[in-house]
Amino acid sequence: MLDFLDATVLARAQFAFTVAFHIVFPAFSIGLASYLLVLEALWLKTGRAVYLDTFKYWLKIFAVAFGMGVVSGIVMSYQFGTNWSVFSDKTGPVLGPLMGYEVLSAFFLEAGFLGVMLFGMNRVGRGLHFFATAMVAFGTLFSAFWILSVNSWMQTPAGFDVNEVGQFIAVDWWAVVFNPSFPYRLVHMVLAAYLTTAFVVGAVGAWHLLRDRTNDGARLMFSMSLWMALIVAPLQVIAGDLHGLNTLEHQPAKVAAMEGHFDTQAGQPLILFGLPDMDAEETKYAIEIPRLGSLILTHDWNGTVKGLKDWPRNERPPAAIVFWSFRIMVGLGLAMVVVGVWGLAVRMRRRLYDSPMLNRAMVVMGPSGFVAVLAGWVTTEVGRQPYTVYGLLTTSRSVSPLDAPAVAISLGLFAVVYFIVFGAGIFYLLRLMARRPGDDGDPDETAPVRAVSPAAGPARPQPAE
Repeated sequence: MLDFLDATVLARAQFAFTVAFHIVFPAFSIGLASYLLVLEALWLKTGRAVYLDTFKYWLKIFAVAFGMGVVSGIVMSYQFGTNWSVFSDKTGPVLGPLMGYEVLSAFFLEAGFLGVMLFGMNRVGRGLHFFATAMVAFGTLFSAFWILSVNSWMQTPAGFDVNEVGQFIAVDWWAVVFNPSFPYRLVHMVLAAYLTTAFVVGAVGAWHLLRDRTNDGARLMFSMSLWMALIVAPLQVIAGDLHGLNTLEHQPAKVAAMEGHFDTQAGQPLILFGLPDMDAEETKYAIEIPRLGSLILTHDWNGTVKGLKDWPRNERPPAAIVFWSFRIMVGLGLAMVVVGVWGLAVRMRRRLYDSPMLNRAMVVMGPSGFVAVLAGWVTTEVGRQPYTVYGLLTTSRSVSPLDAPAVAISLGLFAVVYFIVFGAGIFYLLRLMARRPGDDGDPDETAPVRAVSPAAGPARPQPAE
């Protein structure tokens, strides 16, 4: 039978498909919840109507994105029991409690305060509403904490033993949760979520500025997003470098695939572009900078870096996929740094809102965070192959005993349903983003809140900076 009809390959494809849809929504909602918290805090401090208007503008978008993330996450959990029952059985004693903690703490926190955040602006006091917004924002971050702990344990397992029936069991929960790669992955993912949100918000602001440069809401979105890009994008470069060094220590085969190195040598070059060939065991047509790879990875021009030939063929991750997904992620990250610096240069010349070229660049960069997150996920997960629990449990031993046609049918059904349901949801999100900032909602609903500044006197419209 053809390889692509293999049950394991189909199960992996189905999980990759559903995770790819799911991951973009939490990445967006984590950053957007924090953005809403900042907007409400600024409104409470200053009383400026533009902050409240912008809060209300993005609140509806957050509600839709959050709901889509919850729905797509349920499907992922369902698949653990259907396509990956052996994995669930082997890792359940360790990963099951961590997933349960995420639901009992983070998700319940989000769900418990979400209704107050969405509908309570005129029904509870300002302090309580702000507290609800803070709890939702904290809940999204706490959810990321638990999910990244689960994923990191699969990458760098620690604090466990194996019982008599072959199950992983926890012997040190602190070591399980705070496993060697967890801090790096958590910081890297949270910063990625903030950048993803920043560039979506900036793109929406830029889109509306191209139509009306005087719109206060669009000016505020554009300005705040560029500040975020300027500050967070360089931090992400540093966090990514530290994460890479941690990966080199614990998953050197993944790093070899990311860099396209097949031979172990001192003074490894940095391969910018090329075509890794697993059969020929070489990266063809390589464009490289001598010794720079060793300098980046070992901080030594003559440092020795392992190549994929140091591992048996059946233990090597597919280099071509990992090599290119890593470059997409890094390339977009560097582009974000450039946009942040560009925004600062234009701001210093006091032409931040009068630069159509920067506006258009920001619109183009709007989806960049989502693409970078997906590329990073591919690098992480494909680079872990052929294991589900790195070095301990292979993917081929983790899959349920299913026939390929059954998995193929469910994959096809998932694809049809997802493209219809989530396609409609994404279309609705874009429609919400197309609304002109400031033209939001029922005037009767907002009037009681906007009439009096919580800080000092009546709120007066002011230009956003």
